[in-house]
Amino acid sequence: QVQLVESGGGLVQAGGSLRLSCAASGSIYSINVMGWYRQAPGKQRELVATITSGGGTNYTDSVKGRFTISRDNAKNTVYLQMNSLKPEDTAVYYCNADVRAVSWYKPFLQYWGQGTQVTVSS
Repeated sequence: QVQLVESGGGLVQAGGSLRLSCAASGSIYSINVMGWYRQAPGKQRELVATITSGGGTNYTDSVKGRFTISRDNAKNTVYLQMNSLKPEDTAVYYCNADVRAVSWYKPFLQYWGQGTQVTVSS
């Protein structure tokens, strides 16, 4: 079984910064893409940023220049550095990973973390 555990959420004033972490654990053979999604109240879950195992990144337009995604492959961990936070960034942030468990012949499956709340006050 594979688990993703997020940490680092909290309450911050507009203009402030937070750093989210997500550690994958369990019977992991390899991890392809890792990413962060968010869901604000009354809205659909949306992509924030993704990063491949080789370090290629992708961001939604609203966070470009403010957020930075990174990963430590040796620790199976992905990070999201969030700067210049705005009230509209308030949401539950979810970690996502494409994981091949156990061995090379297993398929990649998507796993989700439990979510961490980020609240930005104006």
